[in-house]
Amino acid sequence: MKVYLNGEFVEKEDAKVSVFDHGFLYGDGVFEGIRLYDGNIYKLEEHLVRLEQSAKALLLQMPVSRDEMRELVCESCRVNGLSNGYIRLIVTRGVGSLGLSPRGCGPSGLVIIADTIELFPKQYYEDGLKIVTVPTRRLSAAALPPMVKSLNYLNNILAKIEAQATGHPEALMLNEQGYVAECSGDNVFIIQGTTLATPHTASGSLRGITRDTVIEIAGECGLTVEKKNLTRYDIWVADECFVSGTAAEVVPVVEVDSRVIGDGRPGPTTLRLLEKFKEHVTGDGTRI
Repeated sequence: MKVYLNGEFVEKEDAKVSVFDHGFLYGDGVFEGIRLYDGNIYKLEEHLVRLEQSAKALLLQMPVSRDEMRELVCESCRVNGLSNGYIRLIVTRGVGSLGLSPRGCGPSGLVIIADTIELFPKQYYEDGLKIVTVPTRRLSAAALPPMVKSLNYLNNILAKIEAQATGHPEALMLNEQGYVAECSGDNVFIIQGTTLATPHTASGSLRGITRDTVIEIAGECGLTVEKKNLTRYDIWVADECFVSGTAAEVVPVVEVDSRVIGDGRPGPTTLRLLEKFKEHVTGDGTRI
């Protein structure tokens, strides 16, 4: 396996960054997770735009142009012989001195990893997830906008640790007002009748690219879509529930906080959206 690292492809064993890189020292950087389906990089342009916007929000200089980045992502898939997989695109502040100040750091670092991934076992897609609300709250949007996909994921990692400590594979996170924000690494949706609802980004939810795809598909299926504040009660009494994300894709949820969702099996509307999602991902993207 070869990794793109600051201008060249190297074997993964040789893919090393300096301990003085601010991305390593302080999580000072941004990233994107991107899927490759049958030689098609799904919504690559949208991911590149979001990466640039995250970098701009952090006053972080992009290391290459968008055209160059697009080609490097495609080449990363080609050199590794991938037709299906997962791409992790990382931009760091670069090497600097000890201390928080980014002054003197640079040039920006660029890492592209193209590999395979299985975030959840196949069983969860067939039988559904059982998740739990955790004590750790989602960071306030006023502290760090959730639209910025930064390398600092400690908030999410703590939530994942708390969920796994109780035997659950995923965590439901609330914001500081007590409304549902998102899961540790996924957006959350509920279905009530013919309405699909998800937290809006002001609640601390990432505007996920897969989330946007689900919303688009829901409209095509005749569902009414609402982005609004959701409480745990709303989740508990929903007809159906599922989570979405680039790595996770669309995963049914059948139990939240020991409350069975619907009849305890993946709901029919969720399964229809999942099937439509699978059709979408091979037809909307960039060929490698």
